[in-house]
Amino acid sequence: MSTVQLSSLDIGIMIAYGVLIIAYGLYHAKRKNSEEYFLAGRDMTWPIVGISLFAANISSSTLVGLAGDAYKTNTHVYNYEWLAAVVLVFFAIFFLPFYLKSKVYTMPEFLERRYDKKSRYYFSFITIVGNVLIDTAAALYVGNIILKLMFPEIPTWMVIVILAFAAAAYTIPGGLNSVIQTEVIQAILLVIGSCIITYYAFDGVGGWSGLIEGLNAKGAAGELVQPGSGMVLNNAEEVLSLVRPTGDAFMDWFGLLLGAPILGFYFWANNQFMVQRILGAKDINHGRWGALFAGLLKLPVIFIMVLPGTCAILLFQDADLAGLRYTFADGTICENLADCTDAIYPMLLFTLLPKGILGLVLAGLLAAMMSSVSATFNSASTLITMDFVKQMRPGLTSDQLVRVGQISTLVLVILASAWAPMIERADSLFKYLQDILAYIAPPVAATFLIGLFWKKANATGSIVSLGFGFLFSVVSILSLVFDLSPALNNLHFLYRTIYLFVACALVHIIVSGMTAPPPAEKVALYTWKSSMIAEETVELAGMPWYANYRYQSIGLLILTAIIVGYFW
Repeated sequence: MSTVQLSSLDIGIMIAYGVLIIAYGLYHAKRKNSEEYFLAGRDMTWPIVGISLFAANISSSTLVGLAGDAYKTNTHVYNYEWLAAVVLVFFAIFFLPFYLKSKVYTMPEFLERRYDKKSRYYFSFITIVGNVLIDTAAALYVGNIILKLMFPEIPTWMVIVILAFAAAAYTIPGGLNSVIQTEVIQAILLVIGSCIITYYAFDGVGGWSGLIEGLNAKGAAGELVQPGSGMVLNNAEEVLSLVRPTGDAFMDWFGLLLGAPILGFYFWANNQFMVQRILGAKDINHGRWGALFAGLLKLPVIFIMVLPGTCAILLFQDADLAGLRYTFADGTICENLADCTDAIYPMLLFTLLPKGILGLVLAGLLAAMMSSVSATFNSASTLITMDFVKQMRPGLTSDQLVRVGQISTLVLVILASAWAPMIERADSLFKYLQDILAYIAPPVAATFLIGLFWKKANATGSIVSLGFGFLFSVVSILSLVFDLSPALNNLHFLYRTIYLFVACALVHIIVSGMTAPPPAEKVALYTWKSSMIAEETVELAGMPWYANYRYQSIGLLILTAIIVGYFW
C-alpha cells in the first residue's frame, strides 16, 4: 500500500508548529475566575472576535467538506458561506444586543431568561450532544484522514486520541482566552495555506480560463455527472452556478431560500460553540463589528476553499487515487474518488505542493482541526458547568467552577474520540454534518425567533415545541435505521429542516395562545420592540459613519450581492 512520503523539512515544520501553538495557548491562559476562564474576561476587541468566529467555523472539517462537494460539482456548497454574512447582519441587528446586555454565560441561560429552566436544560443537553457529534468528532475525523495517509501503520483510534489530547493540552488549563488567542494564529495560517493551494490548483488547470474551458469540454463529452445523484451538467456555467433548479440532489433554490437560512441562523445565532465568542466581547459595538467582520471573511471562501475542489475535477480526471490509498476504518481501500470525496483536499495537498510548503499547509490544516476541537471542548464544558453543575450546586466557588469545566473537557475528549470513527459511515462529511443539523436546528431556531419577536410566546409553548421537535427527530432516526418510511427517509435534509421548523413554530404559537401569557418582565427585557430602532439611532448619532454598524451592514450586504450575482 503506497503512502505519502513527507520530507524531514515538512515533518519538522508540523512538529514545531504543534509545540509552539500549545505553548502559545498556555501563555495566554486566563483562569483567575469563572468569567475569565469561560468568557475570556469579557474584554475581547472586534478583530479578535471576528477572526476567532471565522477560525472556529472554517475548521478542518469545513475545508475537507467544501473541497469534496465542489469536486462532486456541488459548487453551490458556497451558499452556506455567503448566507453566513446575511445571517450575521440579522444577528447583529436583533439578537446580539439582548445577549450582551443580559450578561449570560450560555445560550441556554438566555433561553431561561426568556422562558424557564426546562427550556434551558433541554437546549443545553441538545447543544452538548451536537458539539460532540458534529463539531468535535468531525474535526477529529478529518485529522485522522490526513495523518492516516501519512502514517497508515498507526491505528485510527490512536490517531484520534493523539489529536484530541493535543487540542485539550491548552484548552483544559487555559479556557476561552487560550482558545481564542490560538485561533487568531491558526486563522492566519489557514488563510495563507488556502491561498497557496488555490494558486497551485489554478496553475495546474491553466488559470480561470483553463478551468472554464476544461469544464465546458467535459460537459460537452457528457462527463460532468454528480456522484451519488447521477445528475448530468452541461457546462462550466452550470457547475459554478449557486442557484440550482428544483430537484437538485444537493441544494435546489427552494432549499436555499428557506432551509439553509434556518441552519445558518441556528449555527451563528443560537449555537454556544459560535456565540460564546460574541459573549466575550468588551461591549455591544465590538460584538457587532466582530460579527460583521466574520461575515466579511466568509466571502472569499469560494475562491480559496471551494474552487480548488472544482479544479480537482480536471486535475484528477482519471478518478483514481493515483498513488494515494485512502483506507476506511474497516480496512477496505477506496479506489475511486467518487466514493471517497473526503480525500479530495488531502490529495490537492499531497500532489500539488512542494517540500516545505506542504509542511506549512499541513500545519495550517491541523491548526484548523485543533481550533475547532478546542473551541467545542470549551463551549461544551461551559454548558455543563454553568447550565447543570452550577444549578445543582449553587454554592460552588469560582475556582471550583473552573475545575468542573476542566474535568468536563476531559470527559468530552474521551466521548468525541470514541464517536469520531463513526462518521465514516456517512456518504460524505458534509452530508453527515447537515443531516445532524437538520434535526437539531429547526426546533431551537423556532423557539429563539418566536421568543424574540412575539410577546405572547410563553414557557409552555417553548418546551412543548422543543419536545415535539425532539420526538420527530427520534421517530425519523428510528425510521431510517429500520427503514420504516421510505418517503420520510428520502426527504431532502433542507426540506426536512423547513417542514420541522414550520411545525415547531405552529406548535409553539398554538400552545402559547392556549395557555397563560408570560410574565411582564420577561416580555419587557427579552422581546424586541420597534421603539428600539429610534433609541439606537440616538446612540449612534455621534459615531463616525465608518464605525456605524448600520453602514457596515449595508456595505457587507452589497458586497455579498455582487459575488452571488456573479455566480448566480
